[in-house]
Amino acid sequence: MERVVYDRMAELDGLHWWYRARREILARLIERRIALPKDARILEIGCGTGHNMLMLRRFGAVDAIEIDPAARALASQRLGKPVGDAPLPKLPGVEDGAYDLVAILDVLEHVGPDREALESIARKLKPGGRILITVPAHPWMWSAHDVVNHHQRRYTMKTLKSVIGRAGLKLDMVSYFNSLLFPLAAAARLAGRITGNKDSDDKLPPRPVNRLFEYLFGLERHVIGRVSLTPGVSLVAIVSAT
Repeated sequence: MERVVYDRMAELDGLHWWYRARREILARLIERRIALPKDARILEIGCGTGHNMLMLRRFGAVDAIEIDPAARALASQRLGKPVGDAPLPKLPGVEDGAYDLVAILDVLEHVGPDREALESIARKLKPGGRILITVPAHPWMWSAHDVVNHHQRRYTMKTLKSVIGRAGLKLDMVSYFNSLLFPLAAAARLAGRITGNKDSDDKLPPRPVNRLFEYLFGLERHVIGRVSLTPGVSLVAIVSAT
């Protein structure tokens, strides 16, 4: 990702509706669909500025990896211990068979060899461990946001299922999310394409709009993992080693 993306993440990850609502949605999904032991070991790969760590710590002891030096320094402060820098797809130096949960949240789309990345991640799981994956959906929504974030791709339900299967992993569940705001997001992306807008669309909106979007997106926490949501901006999957 470009430097400006990490800088904006550090500035907004505690305020922006997307970060705030998404954390609670993923927490509810973990609660409902992943039976973690009380002493669970959790690894987040591509943790950015560390904005998911407090949420993940509800479920166990967290380790993390981030390849950007400035973001890694901030994440280490938040975690209270050093964050690693092992890159995907190989994850050199990361212990095999060590983790009950590996979270890779909006990271896989940055990795060219995504199948190899999932194969490496699977080797880090304890028996019965799970991988929690989120990725951006719908290639037709490609925009300046994807460019500035250095995305390799956006996924369809079919292509996400395919790479999971080709990596030899078992799909436990998959669903769209960020569905309630999908029509608005889709309209904004299409309008940006027509007008040639190159804005990465991750700025903090006015406070009333930010609160409204957080509320609307956050409603999905009540149903995530219970039903498969209608098409949304993102996809979420839980997978395990076969």
